[in-house]
Amino acid sequence: MPIPDYQTLMLPLLRLLENGEEHTHAEVRDALANYYSLTPEERSQLIPSGRQFLFDNRLHWARSYLKNARLVESTGRAKFRITDRGCEVLGFNPPKITNHFLKQFPEFVQFTTSVTDIVPAATPVSTKSAIASSENADTPEERLDASYQSLRTALAQELLDRIGQSSPVFFEQLVVDLLVAMGYGGSRQDAGQAVGGTGDGGIDGIIKEDRLGLDAIYIQAKRWSSSVGRPTVQQFAGSLMGRKARKGVLISTSEFTQDARDYTAQIDLKIVLIGGIELARLMIDHGVGVTEAAVYRVFRVNADYFGDE
Repeated sequence: MPIPDYQTLMLPLLRLLENGEEHTHAEVRDALANYYSLTPEERSQLIPSGRQFLFDNRLHWARSYLKNARLVESTGRAKFRITDRGCEVLGFNPPKITNHFLKQFPEFVQFTTSVTDIVPAATPVSTKSAIASSENADTPEERLDASYQSLRTALAQELLDRIGQSSPVFFEQLVVDLLVAMGYGGSRQDAGQAVGGTGDGGIDGIIKEDRLGLDAIYIQAKRWSSSVGRPTVQQFAGSLMGRKARKGVLISTSEFTQDARDYTAQIDLKIVLIGGIELARLMIDHGVGVTEAAVYRVFRVNADYFGDE
């Protein structure tokens, strides 16, 4: 089953605490995971940033929101329990607990208001509203990650559009810049000399595998809009064998067919296929053709400092 969102988790979490005893985060996490019959794979699923388990993140925010509404209180090292207010809420047997439900408590309203207050004044109102949305099922970290991924996707598409409008020579130089940024080719000057762009024998260039030049990587760059199929990859493989080469990189602004990718897995040569999406991702990750627009540092409480588990 899908991992429940943090608002769905709030009522089952509060019911687990109904006996009034102290409970640890690990104890509640395992109990709720069993309640929802989550598999080990589901419990290991990560948020988009890859820095935290999705289920743990949602449980953290469920507990945080209940705590800010004063339905739950911390009692010590990674321990918490239900409050009198929390018991009263359960006494009404609500069908569910959501952010909208918690707005009846002034402490929670103050908490959600403070969230928008810390957002820069220049931020669009719609964005500030989304951050504190009472109906959004995603946690703040999930929304931040999703926004970041959306920005990357839009940037990647813009990069591919710009490359498509550039000259073949510019594309060849872009490939060199990217490989150097990734640690190949020695210096930029060495790499520039190595890649001649002649297309001799189906090879657009040769670049050092490392700074010492212990091995060479043969390159072919395709500034295409249509998919690259198996015949093109086979021709590149033939060119490598003709030069007694063992390693090659075939880079395209479009994507490779599955047949082409299957072919590279069947041959002895090591050929890496980099399609348009991967090309744009690598450019962003290694700072090629992009410039930093803004940096947002996201902090969380240091659990070790406060003695939590």
